[in-house]
Formats: sequence, structure tokens, C-alpha cells
Amino acid sequence: MPELPEVEVSRLGIEPFLLNQRVARVHIHHPQLRWPIPATVTAIENHTISAVQRRAKYLLLCSNAGTLVLHLGMSGKLRVLPVGTPLQKHDHFELITAEGQSLRLNDPRRFGAVLWQAPNEQLSILSKLGPEPLSDAFYADYLFEKSRGKAAPVKTFIMDNHVVVGVGNIYANESLFMSGIDPRRAAGKISKARYRELTQSIRDVLQRAIAQGGTTLKDFSRADGQPGYFAIELSVYGQAGKPCVRCQRPLKEIRLGQRSTVFCAACQR
Repeated sequence: MPELPEVEVSRLGIEPFLLNQRVARVHIHHPQLRWPIPATVTAIENHTISAVQRRAKYLLLCSNAGTLVLHLGMSGKLRVLPVGTPLQKHDHFELITAEGQSLRLNDPRRFGAVLWQAPNEQLSILSKLGPEPLSDAFYADYLFEKSRGKAAPVKTFIMDNHVVVGVGNIYANESLFMSGIDPRRAAGKISKARYRELTQSIRDVLQRAIAQGGTTLKDFSRADGQPGYFAIELSVYGQAGKPCVRCQRPLKEIRLGQRSTVFCAACQR
């Protein structure tokens, strides 16, 4: 599933083609995604896209008529193509600009979403999200206070979108390794000093991933069709049984919250 860096890379990829462009037409080729695509998305027609933003893993195409909200789901891809390019299988949604560009959502597994947010309203799925990990609202004192009394493993805690958005499985593994924290430890038992390290590690890992184009996943590639390249720098995710890059002992793999969790039992405590 595309994680925050992959979605941010998609945002950066489509923004130059959409920002300040007037939407000429919207086509709903197949409405049945995770939720049915509402007919109200056509309200953006004949309006100019004033901003291309990201909130968690949602992409927001803003206009004075409202906001088009996109989610890539597990296998979704966005492409910007010349108008008239033949449709591919699983091209479910298309936005055409007056300049002749076609933004298409291709989603074989149909877990993605295309939604509409009216002006001065907020979709319920966006209203309860935690802070962005790369924003000033995410800092060590905040994470420490949120963790007090929490018995859940720290890895599960930082993957909770009500706590902080966008720290998916890959980047949770990497951030905990970078900060030397055992993913099994109770979130409420970790000191403020260690949360300071973890907060910075989360920022560093996500920023590196975004800078390098997102992690190459089975179903993800950038808006220009090229894969991301951060996977070559992963220290623990997908490396179970291989030597730890720090101590050379074999990395362990367990399941936490039904997700693969790889860590070094010697370096992480």
C-alpha cells in the first residue's frame, strides 16, 4: 500500500500539471471504488484548481467550488496524460483540464476513493486525523503526552492515525530502528528523551523517502511512471534474518498488530 512518502511524491508529480488550471470535464468511468464516486465531484468543472495538497494519505484538489479528495488505496496510481490517450483497464476516474491534460486514477483492486468536500465542510474521514509528521504540530512533548498510560506496543502507537498520520509499516520499522527503540515496548513506558529521538527519526526517514521518490512497492510508481528508489536504503523492513547493519546479528521478525515487524534485538531496547 502506498504510504505517506509515495502519496507526497504523487502530489509533487501532478501539481505542476494541475495548479491554477481550469477543470474542463470530469469523467466517472467506473464509480464503484471503496465508496461509490459521488456525482457531486462534477461540481469542480469550470473551476480553477487553486491548490494541490496532501492530508495524511489523501490528496486534495482545491477550488472555490469545493475540494476533490483522492485516495490511492492499495493499488491506485495517478497519471497525467494528453487528452485522448486511450483508456487503460482499471482507469476509473478522469479529470481533464482546459489545457488538455488528463489526470487519471487507475486502481486494479478498487480500494481507492474519489470523494467531494463542499466549501467550509470537512469529510468525517479527515476530521479525526492526528498531526502531520513533518509539521510543527508533531513534536516530542506531544508524542510523549499522547503515550502516557498506553500499554500498546510503541510501533502500533505511532501507526495510529489518530496519534500521527502517515507513519505506515515500512517507516515505523525504519524509524524505531534508527532511534534504537524495541517495537514491542509499551508506548507509555518510553521516556520523553527517547520520544525526542523517535520524533526526529520519523521526520528523517520520511523526508529521505520523499526526496528519493518514495519506496518501490509492487503497486506504486510515480506520476511520471518511474518507480521510487528508497527501498534500496531500508535497514530492517524486509530484511528479516539478514545481518543488522550496526551489530551484524541476525534481524528478527515478529507480528505486531498483524503487521510484519523486523528489528534488532541487540540494538533496539
